[in-house]
Amino acid sequence: MTSSASIIEMSDWRMRRLELADMDAAARVHRASFDHALPWLTGLHTPEEDRWFYRERVFPACEVWGAFDGDALLGLIAFREGWIDQLYVLPDAHGLGSGSALLQIAQKAFARLQLWTFQRNQAARRFYERRGFALVRETDGSTNEEKEPDALYIWTRA
Repeated sequence: MTSSASIIEMSDWRMRRLELADMDAAARVHRASFDHALPWLTGLHTPEEDRWFYRERVFPACEVWGAFDGDALLGLIAFREGWIDQLYVLPDAHGLGSGSALLQIAQKAFARLQLWTFQRNQAARRFYERRGFALVRETDGSTNEEKEPDALYIWTRA
């Protein structure tokens, strides 16, 4: 993929490129964060389905990085050329900067990034907008699995 370093040390946490062996932890962070942000969609997938998704879809297609406090995974980002596919941080770790640090890895790798988020996920929308992402369009959700209205954002390096 695109990032040259595989470990980045920060003052409060460590970031490193995730491997398939990290799949279970990544799926758990995804589910905890997703369910916290979107409680009306809780139970949409089982833990087994989440692990399958990371093993079969995310890890083969994306560069995946995680933010760690010791051995504990706090958050993750999965990105590929031009797209951020996943960015999740455990609810207890919100506001500590790990999400911003993870996002910066993708922003350093690509000059232009797009992502989808749900319209009702106001915290995510504020997070991306504060970091220079601009709303491109909103949909009624008829084309996504959750049938939840979503929003497409784009960021371009200045």
